[in-house]
Amino acid sequence: MTTNRTDMSRLEGDTPAQRLLALLEVIAGKDQFFTLQGMVDETGLPKPTLHRMLQQLESSGMLQREADGRHYSKGSRLRRLAETLLLNDTIQGARHAVLTQLVDEVGESCNITALSGGEVLYLDRVETSAPLRFYLHPGSRVPVHCSASGKLFLAQMAPAQRRRLLDQMPLTAFTHNTLTDPAILEAEIETVRRQGYAFDDEEFLPGLLCIAVLAPNPAGPSNTGLAIQAPVMRMNRDKALACLPALQRAAEAIANINREALPEAADLASADR
Repeated sequence: MTTNRTDMSRLEGDTPAQRLLALLEVIAGKDQFFTLQGMVDETGLPKPTLHRMLQQLESSGMLQREADGRHYSKGSRLRRLAETLLLNDTIQGARHAVLTQLVDEVGESCNITALSGGEVLYLDRVETSAPLRFYLHPGSRVPVHCSASGKLFLAQMAPAQRRRLLDQMPLTAFTHNTLTDPAILEAEIETVRRQGYAFDDEEFLPGLLCIAVLAPNPAGPSNTGLAIQAPVMRMNRDKALACLPALQRAAEAIANINREALPEAADLASADR
């Protein structure tokens, strides 16, 4: 009989604090009370280790013990943390609204990305209502060399920095179109640098076309990408380029939101009053 255990990678970390946060993430997803033994069965962690971690979370107010003394539930501090996050997450809400408006305008799925190591991380995504679509949820990661946003992130790096990154990662072929030759990829990156936009032409998933730009950052390199993704049966390069002005307007709106969220911008706004 198989045991329904949590993916252990969610509980791993380089430090005790990271592992404690990973455990808290698992607990936050529960909709029932739980016991020490139940968490041992679910995670596979040693009972003394897990007992110590639960004690730490209880003493900090993140968890609380129920009346029977055996069951745990989410503590008042954890609930306040969640409520405070939702109340003050206007930046994410504003960016999501821009993304939603872009999807309404172009009729295809759109996402916001960032560079994380050698991968492109999906920060947010809004799906098209069209029946045929590719599901890539927030939190998904795509190798940098076969992503439209990834090529843009690479294009703004100095050549030595880019080589240092690419030399340490395999240029895996996910499709017949994936660029796996370093010289060809470098030529593509140079084209992207000149154009200011990039394509993923079925390079990560067969049948998926993507066009991306970066949200401008006058202060330096941008770590915010904005992309449109569509099945090739609905979109080709010419149709994607027709969407480029809308994509660039949305990227500028995202950039304005990012700039206004910086502490320096808030200080300047206060000084002007």
